[in-house]
Amino acid sequence: MRARYDGLAEWYDERFGKDAEPHQPGLLDLLGPGSGPCLDIGCGTGRNFESIRASGRTVVGLDYSIDQLRRARMRTDGPLMHGDAAALPFADESFDTAITLWTSTDVDDFGAVLLEAARVLRPGGVLVVYGVHPCFNGPHVVYAEDGRRIVHPTYRQSGWHTESPWWSEDGIRRRIGMNHVPLADYLNAVISSGLVVDRFEEPGGYDVPHAFAFRAHRPA
Repeated sequence: MRARYDGLAEWYDERFGKDAEPHQPGLLDLLGPGSGPCLDIGCGTGRNFESIRASGRTVVGLDYSIDQLRRARMRTDGPLMHGDAAALPFADESFDTAITLWTSTDVDDFGAVLLEAARVLRPGGVLVVYGVHPCFNGPHVVYAEDGRRIVHPTYRQSGWHTESPWWSEDGIRRRIGMNHVPLADYLNAVISSGLVVDRFEEPGGYDVPHAFAFRAHRPA
């Protein structure tokens, strides 16, 4: 099955990586200091590898897109794996830390990804999830030029969306669509994973939150 991001790696890197800050807002605080390998689930072109290294950890990347992984190879000489985030090719309790950024809307089953992340974490291991804000970022939202967001009643239409009248012609969503996960579904997926949440964040950068993030751990 062809990965959704195949054929887009160079465009994606140019659009989202070229002039981006070294670390996404609040990510290092959520990660905290650590050591050892950190699994980046859905690593894409490796935009967040530098944040992993800055936290004291080493990079292990995984993505479903071979094209994205080729680009990611330019940012690490550590292990890169081709695989499905909902069926990770690792044994139980393999990692002390894992992250997944901007993937909740790109996978078919966000809950399955969280369950797999919990499985490969050791007891006490940390997962950081960072991505689209379920309420203020999605196919139901219009971004106004003055910073306002207009939220339409289609918020409750969960699942995969292939189009929205408000998506820009040259944006990523026109190219691949998105899976909308309403807030209640998102939080219930976290509960069902068995992970214990330590902290929720709405990272800065916008007056109306664009992103939603949390840090959790696998209980002993």
